[in-house]
Amino acid sequence: MYLNRENLYQKLERQLDTKLLVYITSDRPGYETRIAQDVIDLFINHLEKIGSVPRISLYLYTRGGDIAAAWNIINLLRMYCDEFQVIIPHKAHSAGTLISIGANSIIMTKQATLGPIDPSLNTAMNPAIPGAVAQTFPVSVEDVNGYLEFAQEQLGIKDDMALANIMIKLSEKVHPLVLGKVYRSRAQIKMLAEKLLSNQVNDTGKIKQIIAFLCSDSGSHDYTINRREAKSQLGLNIIKPNDELYQTINAIYQDISTELCLGKSYNIRELASVNNGQYNICRGLIESIAGGSDGYWSRGRIQINNGIPGGIQDEHTSDGWEHAEQDVIKDADK
Repeated sequence: MYLNRENLYQKLERQLDTKLLVYITSDRPGYETRIAQDVIDLFINHLEKIGSVPRISLYLYTRGGDIAAAWNIINLLRMYCDEFQVIIPHKAHSAGTLISIGANSIIMTKQATLGPIDPSLNTAMNPAIPGAVAQTFPVSVEDVNGYLEFAQEQLGIKDDMALANIMIKLSEKVHPLVLGKVYRSRAQIKMLAEKLLSNQVNDTGKIKQIIAFLCSDSGSHDYTINRREAKSQLGLNIIKPNDELYQTINAIYQDISTELCLGKSYNIRELASVNNGQYNICRGLIESIAGGSDGYWSRGRIQINNGIPGGIQDEHTSDGWEHAEQDVIKDADK
């Protein structure tokens, strides 16, 4: 609960001489949450209460999300501080890595990882997932580029007509407008990364090397970059926490992980067996000492219904951000 963490937030602020803002998007299987534009107003609410200060540290856990939202978050944070710092207890991948390279410094624990920033697009025009209702496959920007490079460089296809046929085959699987957006996204991510890296790296040639690695040379979107590689090979401004600082960072993460059940699969029959099937699942957090706690909640009811395939019916009622008033938090923490 938030009250369990509030003292830890205060302690971390004292240790770093900073103001702390916490942003968590859950990667719990079945209840994943991603960085999205709907958090911008929440960030503004917290930052207005924090005010303009010398330093803001963003405590970040995420598997990624919308690149434009990440860019907005970085620019917004910089309007309220002279120095922007990111604290990574565990994962800050994809759009989370983009936010991190936009900071002046990054505190990484021994478990912390960054990742490639090649975006995946998921629109209504994406290829449909067979057997799933209104669900589509995400299209990776670098996967599309890799397909074309494979045809040209590995298979040695140079003929214009043959390359045109390859594009036609690709467009039969992926809508041409999605392919167009893929190309724009690839150009955009490189442009944004170049601007952001200037906060940590002064060498233009080094910036281009970092961007090349984060966008394609790492080989896979699942590739993880640990603290040592981020510092020694990429040249990012990485700070290794001392033992006391690490204990505080890790204690915050453990409390959040317990509350959000990070990494723990949900058992739908187990949900149906308690609280008359009613469920309230927190899938994300934005917290600060000044602004309190905002949580992204999924609410609904699970019913056993032998008249439908699988015998389980999920009456999902709502998804969205909700602010926890202090008196509500106190009551829940008793």
